[in-house]
Amino acid sequence: MTQQPWYKQFWPWFLIILPACAVSASIYTYYVAATSPFSMVSEDYYKEGKGINQDLSRIRAAQNMGLSFSLQITDGEIVIEQHGGAPLPGAIELEFHHATLEQRDFVQMLTKDGNGRYRLRRTDSLDGTWLVQIDAFDQSWRLQTRITLPNPDPIWLK
Repeated sequence: MTQQPWYKQFWPWFLIILPACAVSASIYTYYVAATSPFSMVSEDYYKEGKGINQDLSRIRAAQNMGLSFSLQITDGEIVIEQHGGAPLPGAIELEFHHATLEQRDFVQMLTKDGNGRYRLRRTDSLDGTWLVQIDAFDQSWRLQTRITLPNPDPIWLK
């Protein structure tokens, strides 16, 4: 009985393929890590932590003022109406932050129209999950909520 050369047998190839798969998977993982942006990692986490505390004080300031707004989105038009608190003299800043796609985020300064409403027309789709923030033009207060669009009902920020 003659023995076959090693490269014609099953077990040597089986034992070679296992480490080869691990090596190729690690090379691919390194490639993905090296070429992907890492926007979720903060360069200055201490500064951001202080910013979170400032945001909480701005939310408390809005609560102390008794502010509440309704937000209605119909056919790409965002209409914001104030319902609580003293009438605001100036503009507000509207921020939409998408849950997963940072490139869809937008910030817009809005002023009242003749009916006392703030309006913004958007041509791009607003479908998805958003963090919506309404800030004073001077950043003295903030209201925020998380929403999922499309939503035919008014959205309340209190």
